[in-house]
Amino acid sequence: MVARLTREQIEELRAIDSPTIANAIEYFNVRGRVQGYVGYDIRCLIPGLGPMVGYAVTCKGDSTTEGRQVERAHQKLYEAIAASPKPVVVVIQDDGNDRLHSCHAGEIMATTMKRCGAIGLVTDGGLRDILEVKALGGFHYYGAGLVVSHGNPLIYDVGAEVTISGVTIRPGDLLHGDENGITVIPEEIADKVAAQAMKVREMEQARLREILSPDFLKQFERLARYE
Repeated sequence: MVARLTREQIEELRAIDSPTIANAIEYFNVRGRVQGYVGYDIRCLIPGLGPMVGYAVTCKGDSTTEGRQVERAHQKLYEAIAASPKPVVVVIQDDGNDRLHSCHAGEIMATTMKRCGAIGLVTDGGLRDILEVKALGGFHYYGAGLVVSHGNPLIYDVGAEVTISGVTIRPGDLLHGDENGITVIPEEIADKVAAQAMKVREMEQARLREILSPDFLKQFERLARYE
């Protein structure tokens, strides 16, 4: 089980954008630079909510297999959300045969998830009811895109290790996401990332001041004279 951060530590992470968090993680050398973050196939569908920080509750979903049934399909997911440490981010791996037409949540599911304690949902499949979910307020919605029909929605393997956009996500993993995408914060450095991110931000601001200074272009002016 991942070591839990305090409420104050979670709020520190929520005050920092996800690219800066990703940069900070690099300093600890706990994984490769091309690991631990989703690709641009996972989109932030409700921008403007600020960073999403929460512990993963995982499952698989299939909405494109006609006639398939799963016992207590969604209830087990809601029970897992309610039992999990908060804040919760639900992660649904598409497990069907037609991801292009998949749909793993809409207004009813998102509302139920939020009532059970989730602050957001991440899936590599489709979602719907974007206006209604946006109206819920404060519920993050990440997916491959929007579709109009729920198909034959099934949820199963709650608590399983899942793979989203090539990233392995386990129950309890700490996720950080915003309009730029989502990264997994490694457990062993979770309590150190915010402080390192502030150092990264200071270094970036110093570099930006250099770029915007009156003297910055002089180096290029000198080079231009020799061409």
